[in-house]
Amino acid sequence: MQMIEYETFSPEETFAIGERFGQQAKPGQVLALTGDLGVGKTLFTQGLAKGLGIDGPVSSPTFTIVQVYENGRLPFYHFDVYRIADPEEMDEIGFDDYVYGEGICLIEWAELIEDILPENCIRITIEKNLEKGFDYRTIRVSGMEE
Repeated sequence: MQMIEYETFSPEETFAIGERFGQQAKPGQVLALTGDLGVGKTLFTQGLAKGLGIDGPVSSPTFTIVQVYENGRLPFYHFDVYRIADPEEMDEIGFDDYVYGEGICLIEWAELIEDILPENCIRITIEKNLEKGFDYRTIRVSGMEE
């Protein structure tokens, strides 16, 4: 599997990359999203939701762990596992039912539950580089089928 790298220079461009992912998403895909606070994970996610045809606000489910959106072309399960202390906590919310279902799962802070991620997940890392500008982002993607 190849590594794909995108560069964005504005929040709008980061959103647009997410939107493209949503437009191309297939049932059962799991996106493991990583990156520091403030790099644009939620913005990317909002773009993905738009690409899936989901109307309405999309925000990080920091306190609920998972937010379910079913009004797009595929069900969308948005996880934010920042507050998870132990990956076993994911069993309590039926994690496997989401991950091995027919919807799209996007997991913010996926590195915190690395041990329970499916092998075939698509890994997306967003990083900033202030030397290239405040809004500059590198988005690296691996695990995509060619």
